[in-house]
Amino acid sequence: MARILALDYGKVRTGIAVTDELQLIASGLTTVETKNLIPFLVDYFEKESVERIVVGLPKQMDNTPSESEALIQPFLKKLAGRFPKIPVERQDERFTSKMAFQSMLDGGVKKKKRRDKSLVDEISATLILQAYLNRM
Repeated sequence: MARILALDYGKVRTGIAVTDELQLIASGLTTVETKNLIPFLVDYFEKESVERIVVGLPKQMDNTPSESEALIQPFLKKLAGRFPKIPVERQDERFTSKMAFQSMLDGGVKKKKRRDKSLVDEISATLILQAYLNRM
């Protein structure tokens, strides 16, 4: 089986998570600068077999799209154009940043490391992917 890759897309940074080949476990992969995301994915897809991409779907509490969705839509078009054979799905990402920060607190991550926003993005991508796997 191929992996599933998840993205917590952001204006500056994008957190990335992947499953194992059996698609059972979601693990954080890395965080990349968003401007370097497509080249990173090209390189990753050359090395690993990826079945689908899951992109976080930011929503407000009233279920309407959040402001950041406007940034994601152009990226989704670029993603579909660059990787037309890899399906893209969306997963609600409400509260993932708060849950990521809380998991760092619960895990005993030191204060200096908790300030690292890239770690929050990577954990958020992992939470998005795990929610997607739970829904499958």
